[in-house]
Amino acid sequence: MLLTITTTYQPATDLGYLLHKNPARLQSVEITGGLAHVFYPEATAQRCTAALLLDLDPVGLVRDRHGDFALAEYVNDRPYVASSFLSVALSKAFGTAMNGTCKDRPALPAQALPLAVTVAVVSAPGPDWPRRLFEPLGYQVETTAYPLDATVPAWGASPYYTLHLRHDGLRLQDLLAHLYVLLPVLDNDKHYYVDQQEADKLLHRGGDWLPRHPERDFITRRYLRYLGSIVNQTLERLLEGVEESSSSVDSASPQVGATANDRAETANSQAPEPDGATRGLAESTLLPKLTLHDQRLQQVAHEIYQLAPKRVLDLGCGEGRLLRLLLRQPKIEFIRGLDVSHQALSRAAQRLRLDEMAPRQRARIELVQGSLLYRDARLAGFDAAALVEVIEHLDENRLASLEAVVFGHARPAHVFVTTPNAEYNQLFALPAGEFRHADHRFEWTRAEFAAWATGVAARHGYQVRLVGMGEAAEGVGAPSQLAVFGLLVD
Repeated sequence: MLLTITTTYQPATDLGYLLHKNPARLQSVEITGGLAHVFYPEATAQRCTAALLLDLDPVGLVRDRHGDFALAEYVNDRPYVASSFLSVALSKAFGTAMNGTCKDRPALPAQALPLAVTVAVVSAPGPDWPRRLFEPLGYQVETTAYPLDATVPAWGASPYYTLHLRHDGLRLQDLLAHLYVLLPVLDNDKHYYVDQQEADKLLHRGGDWLPRHPERDFITRRYLRYLGSIVNQTLERLLEGVEESSSSVDSASPQVGATANDRAETANSQAPEPDGATRGLAESTLLPKLTLHDQRLQQVAHEIYQLAPKRVLDLGCGEGRLLRLLLRQPKIEFIRGLDVSHQALSRAAQRLRLDEMAPRQRARIELVQGSLLYRDARLAGFDAAALVEVIEHLDENRLASLEAVVFGHARPAHVFVTTPNAEYNQLFALPAGEFRHADHRFEWTRAEFAAWATGVAARHGYQVRLVGMGEAAEGVGAPSQLAVFGLLVD
């Protein structure tokens, strides 16, 4: 299989610096089942082309496997069709370029270049799919089709195409990320085991552009080989991971191709002008527009900021997005994040860069694994606790256990609980009874949430204040709702 990347950016030979491959010589790297060769068919100041050629050994692909002989293992399209083998080759041969690093030309990776790509060949579920995958990313797409057998026209077209892509201005790093993700999606196969690590790769390479791609669900399912639990979790992480990049989407114009569930959690609204106290959180945390989930986090962080607590709990901390905001409040001396998922805590540690923190800052935060349904001495002694979009992930009959643990045993001075407002779902065109996320066990109306919150407050000696979160609509209220509990002093 052969992939070429051409630019007319001048000097065009800067492509060699970006790819960290000298145009003057052939370079090869080993991959599973063969070799990947990098060479330059042309390299002038006006036009430069880099080629990546995969030389796969069909016998080598099945060597050391056990089991009965299967002809299909030896006679197949793996040696010549762009697939996950090509993605691995891209990562190995052009890994530095994919990470946006160029030692000799530090500013070059940020440069938008005119780029043309040819891939010979790709397999696809239909002739329109290369366009459906690449055109939303700004590419001009052309395909060359081939008959299944030129000597037997009645057999019709084959599933193979030569793919031609052209973009008038794109970072090379982005081009490589698009190819890395989408070529295996077209092929619909992986030559290695797919697990959570593969989902992390997808989020790493696709997190900046995949959340708004109209074929996001199709891409995610095929990339992860239809592994339901991993696919669903990854789709949720993609939606929740739309942070700064999400600010460009207008709440009045849901993305083309998005489902109602997607629109429910990615709809944006205009954020208020930050006051002086909120500005103190961090310059980069407040943007002109925020996703609904970001608004929840910002509002809870601001409520906590006004209390100036010394010790704060984030219960169900997930990947640490609220923790990041809390760390920016210098008056907080200690923060503990608790989650039942070890994987989520690992991702939180990575996102917060705990291993890179200065010792004094690192001492301010601790991540622990645990459940909100069982008494835990680690939850006692805090001034404030936050449960942001947590309760709806529990069965309603287990809320009594959460109530006993948080309000009866831990008893922080203040508790902040957010949950979706089910009345607002009609504005997302959700059918009656359908929730915003597949993992939600329930979603409450404002009256139902108020009844639960006032009951909890009365049973455990708290007062409660109810607040809408996000822009309210007449008759249905705000898209999310917050209960602020304050412990009554005897």
